[in-house]
Amino acid sequence: MKPTRILIVGGSIGGLFAANLLHRAGFDVTVFERSVHGLEGRGAGLVAQREVFDILREVGVERLAHFGVVAQERIHLDRSGAVLQRQHAPQTQLSWDVLFRTFRDLLPAERYVGGRQAVELGEDAHGAWIRFADGGIERGDLLIGADGIGSRVRGTVAGPGSQPAYVGYVTWRGLVPERDMPEDAARQLFGRFAFFDAPGAHMLGYLVPGADGSTTPGERRYNWVWYRGVAAEALDAALTDIDGVRRPYSLAPGRVRPEAVETLRADAGRALPPAFHAAVLAERAPFLHAIFDYAAPHLTSPHIALMGDAAFVARPHTAMGVAKAAGDAFALRDALSGHDDLAAALAAYEAARAPAGRAIVAYGQRLGRSLEIG
Repeated sequence: MKPTRILIVGGSIGGLFAANLLHRAGFDVTVFERSVHGLEGRGAGLVAQREVFDILREVGVERLAHFGVVAQERIHLDRSGAVLQRQHAPQTQLSWDVLFRTFRDLLPAERYVGGRQAVELGEDAHGAWIRFADGGIERGDLLIGADGIGSRVRGTVAGPGSQPAYVGYVTWRGLVPERDMPEDAARQLFGRFAFFDAPGAHMLGYLVPGADGSTTPGERRYNWVWYRGVAAEALDAALTDIDGVRRPYSLAPGRVRPEAVETLRADAGRALPPAFHAAVLAERAPFLHAIFDYAAPHLTSPHIALMGDAAFVARPHTAMGVAKAAGDAFALRDALSGHDDLAAALAAYEAARAPAGRAIVAYGQRLGRSLEIG
């Protein structure tokens, strides 16, 4: 029997992709997101893959594919700032925030419930259930875990020990308003994907739309990402925030300890090409993400399915995080629409997406080894 009611835990891009496709297919679907204030402003730019363009076309907003910042070429710099390699490779960076806002607005307001944190989940012979921090309980025929790298749903499907593994390096990141970039750095970096490699480090940067999605020159942002090795025994210190709290995966803008920011800036002066050093200095509130790998042993149980980073955590070198979520959403929609029996639908979903997810994780591992960061 097809599920009558579908619950989605996690209201970021992946959850919204699945909710919109399932809602359009006629399913009764509700998204539960723990954030009270919403998720806008948390994303930068994204390199769109085929699955992202497919889902834009599917929901009738293909026009968004044309609202991005185009990098005309790729350049590789040496430590002095000289261009070692130049390649003509036009590529468009879309706005994560615009994508999120568009898919949020496409979903009826009553189908997206914010401020409800899931604290316990489970299933029985009649379906799946969620208990929330406010004491409320919701039940459905199917529960979809779209709650990211720190997924609570994952343990219900894959077991309590199923956690991402730290890979030995982190990313420091910045989103610098275009107007704040020094002129010399802007002249070399803007309009290009720029890269720098050195032992134990990998740096890249490119322009992305402004926080409001603007692609107007002067209103965009420069997104830089600096991969740096951090030993496992030093990770606790790296992920301890300004209040002394050890965060599990990342530190948001403004949450990094001032002494860590000063060390980062000093290291940038010693290690990076001048333009990248300038970009680091121009960022007032750099933020930090530790890098992890994870591949679920299986994606489904009788009334629960995992998708996105709840199922597979791939290194960001792949640039496939959003595309992976879109692929999962399509596969869920197709499986649930194409089978009258829930067990058969979930088996079809697992068969379609488990090999794809494992391949993406393995690809990210290969890229990481080639960069020799950790």
